[in-house]
Amino acid sequence: MKNIKKQLVLFILIIASGNYSCKKFLKIDAPINAATPAELFSNDAIATSAITGIYSKMASFGAFAGGQSSISVLCGLSSDELKSHSSTLDGFYKNEILPSEGKIGLYLWAETYNYIYITNATLAGLESSTGISEITKRQLEGEAKFVRAISYFYLVNLFGEVPLNLSTDYRINEKNGNSSKELIYAQIVKDLTEAETLLQSEYVTIERIRPNKWAAKALLSRVYLYLEKWDLAAQKSAEVIDQTAMYSLLDNLDNVFLKNSQEAIWQLMPTQGSNTQEGIFFNLIATPSFVSIPPDILPKFDASDLRKTKWINKYSDGSVDYYFPYKYKIRTTVNGQISEYSMVIRLAELFLIRAEARAQQGQTSLALEDLNKIRKRAGLLTPLIGLDQAQCLSEVAKQRRLELFSEWGHRWFDLKRTKQAASVLAPLKGPTWQETDALYPIPLDEINRNHNVKQNPGYN
Repeated sequence: MKNIKKQLVLFILIIASGNYSCKKFLKIDAPINAATPAELFSNDAIATSAITGIYSKMASFGAFAGGQSSISVLCGLSSDELKSHSSTLDGFYKNEILPSEGKIGLYLWAETYNYIYITNATLAGLESSTGISEITKRQLEGEAKFVRAISYFYLVNLFGEVPLNLSTDYRINEKNGNSSKELIYAQIVKDLTEAETLLQSEYVTIERIRPNKWAAKALLSRVYLYLEKWDLAAQKSAEVIDQTAMYSLLDNLDNVFLKNSQEAIWQLMPTQGSNTQEGIFFNLIATPSFVSIPPDILPKFDASDLRKTKWINKYSDGSVDYYFPYKYKIRTTVNGQISEYSMVIRLAELFLIRAEARAQQGQTSLALEDLNKIRKRAGLLTPLIGLDQAQCLSEVAKQRRLELFSEWGHRWFDLKRTKQAASVLAPLKGPTWQETDALYPIPLDEINRNHNVKQNPGYN
């Protein structure tokens, strides 16, 4: 028992610091197999550190930041957003990913399941604790459920049917097989529905780096959109959009991705005095070693679209022009000051969610109101009028592509959920594209470790 408690103390110290790697985390000798003892959640500070440690890890190099192993980059390559300049990324660009691919196993899978494990342990600790104030307990329970929900949202959209782990008991988790997408989404909705009642309306810090009630509602609106529950997607997005004292679209596109932007619903604060991983990775100062934007996206923007000039930049080596995402404009800190935070959820997406949900319900005039707000902010001053449902949905898809490019795999997920992946990507990818590429392979290490987990179709 003493050894287990020592491991639990080590666990809390590790997650509080945020300085753990996936490999180290998975190699703890004595996995936690019982609810976290109440004494380890003896006060607000220790309990809070369990959650804030997750955010620090998310903001560092990995699946949730903007570096070469991130959802934004890998999904951008799998779709038509980014072009590969590195053999280490070609598998994603050519949709020929091997189950042994390290970026799949170490980052997209293991790292995300680590976040889920920590939230499960935190929820268990909060339930048994008597030393935490009620307001802190409610906030942390809401944040833990929010983090678990967003983690499963990305797992189910990257891999499809995956194990649904809701326990810290390794004897249960190591035997869990694939759960249906319906079951996983039901848990996501449950977690977010509970989170929106638990979380405070105001942010608990002066910055927007810990989720509040509106972040839970925003993510829930996205989930309802993916589930094609149009009325609920419209309702939840509207609840956030209506918080005009807290959130607003910014007229100046240069200010959207600044820390504490009025458009930010949830951001990740960079760690260790650096700027965002997106700014470091995407901004080209030499011939690209990893990715660039394919030039054929440029004609998709109208001539007056400010997003083309403000959010895309160019590096020339003297003979070839290379384009890159320029939403994050700072590569290194200036006098130690960090001016940009990684944007996870922002208001513009909510307008696009509501526009799509309204259009799907035949409310095209209302959908156009939302679309015209996005277009006007982009410098497209002529409002759209009189579009039918099909035309309206086509414009939604266009604006999602141009507004959300290089952010969090939106394009890749949109192509899949609207069943356009094959028609759009097969002509671009050529004979390497096949329908089964819409899901990434379950990591080979996971298949070997847990024989109850089955591989996705199309992968040996």
